[in-house]
Amino acid sequence: MRILVLLLCLMMQGPAFAADRPDSACLALASSPSHLVPASFGDEIEENSVLIRYLDHASFAIVTQDGKIAVTDYTGFIGNPDIVPDIVTMNNAHSTHFTDNPDPRITHILRGWGPVGAAPRIEVDLSSIAVRNVTTDLRGPFGEGARKDGNSVFLFEAAGLCIVHLSHLHQIPSDEQFGAIGRVDVVMVPVDGAFTMDTKTMTEVVRRMRARVVLPMHWFSAEGLAAFVAAMGPGYEVEISTRPDLILSRKTLLEKPQVIVLNPAYVP
Repeated sequence: MRILVLLLCLMMQGPAFAADRPDSACLALASSPSHLVPASFGDEIEENSVLIRYLDHASFAIVTQDGKIAVTDYTGFIGNPDIVPDIVTMNNAHSTHFTDNPDPRITHILRGWGPVGAAPRIEVDLSSIAVRNVTTDLRGPFGEGARKDGNSVFLFEAAGLCIVHLSHLHQIPSDEQFGAIGRVDVVMVPVDGAFTMDTKTMTEVVRRMRARVVLPMHWFSAEGLAAFVAAMGPGYEVEISTRPDLILSRKTLLEKPQVIVLNPAYVP
């Protein structure tokens, strides 16, 4: 139903690895063309590919060819309790982005905030997937004040792809922060238009990142989602998927960037 409403709306509208990880492909320049492959959680993943599943709100599962699983903005629930992520990332903007009671079977629980006055520095490398963070500031709960380094942009390197999750981004990254983020192939971007940043500002951030695949998340209405898609302009192909999953590789990235709207679903 959500996808049908979205289609109607669209028709109506017409610093982490930088210094000490020189082998990070995401801190260099590159690009490749081709196409995207739809998939389902549990499908066999070809070498040099990753599966991405949109779970809900700001949570995605990133699955590597050897079965490693990372979950973004983990809230304690991904669906199937027998599937345990290897890595979960969290941010503390709202309870929909973290949990105080993560599954104890998870090996790497990465909180994107630290003690007041201290920026968390996160670096985890599981060979087939590596994770690092770049911190940004959070506003107060009602737009007042700020919590310095209260949000982490998490960056995942897997299968030669640079996958960025913006979480609850409240500010335009500085030149230094953009540089620390590095190359972006895939960006998961909040498109609520209010709780994070207004739609126009968020689209400017996304365009500067030059990602080949833009995955909207953190929307509260089909109209708000459609407004973001429309604001990205004619420079982006738009794909509305009825599925929550897709498989990506460097060879399947299109030359022209895409906005792909996935239909969220927990892991069965």
